[in-house]
Amino acid sequence: MNVLYFAWVRERIGLPREEVQSEAATVSELVDELVAREARYAAAFADRSALRVAIDQELSDFDAPLAGVREVAFFPPMTGG
Repeated sequence: MNVLYFAWVRERIGLPREEVQSEAATVSELVDELVAREARYAAAFADRSALRVAIDQELSDFDAPLAGVREVAFFPPMTGG
């Protein structure tokens, strides 16, 4: 699946996107797999409450299943103005 990173998440990981092969059943499990890879992922996902997730371009949550998902995006909350 494609995993996209935006704003400071992208800055901490150093990539805007990557193709990830995963056995994760949920978004949370995917994050666990990423965090186990390298310290830069651990830094980006240190406070999951400060992040939002979209699955196939629809806002979702970290408990969402990944079966059949093609794209997961991580980004900080946005404010309007």
